[in-house]
Amino acid sequence: MKIVRITLISLIGIYIGLVVLFESWLGYSQPTNANSLVITTFDSMEAKDRVLSAVNNDGKLYVSANHWPRSWYRQTLSNPNVEVLYKGEKKSYLAVPVEGEEHDRLMIEHAHPLTFRILTGFPPRYFIRFDLQN
Repeated sequence: MKIVRITLISLIGIYIGLVVLFESWLGYSQPTNANSLVITTFDSMEAKDRVLSAVNNDGKLYVSANHWPRSWYRQTLSNPNVEVLYKGEKKSYLAVPVEGEEHDRLMIEHAHPLTFRILTGFPPRYFIRFDLQN
C-alpha cells in the first residue's frame, strides 16, 4: 500500500512539473501564428504587451484566458481600455468580459482538445470580447 501511495504522489508531482514547464515555456517563448494578436494592457499607466491567440466569431474579436498565468487578464479586468495589434493594425478597444450564453457558445464552438487541456493543467477558461473604441 505504501508503494502505491508513493507512486501516486510521484506521478502527481511529475504531472504538476510538466504543467509548470509547459506553461513557463509558453510564457517565455510567446509563440505566434497567423491568428495571433498582441494585447497591450495598462497597469498603473505602464504598458505591458502579451501575445495571444485571436478568436473570431460572428465578426467579433475575442481572446481567452486559458492558462494559469494570466496577469494580462487581471490587468484587463482592472483597466478595460486596451490596445490590440491584429493583422498589422493597432486599434483601441474596450475589453468586455464574456458571460452567460455568449460564453457557453464560445466554449462549444472554440473548444480546446483534451491534449491541450492536459498540458495546461485544466485551467478555467474566460473570454474577453474587444469592442472597438472611436
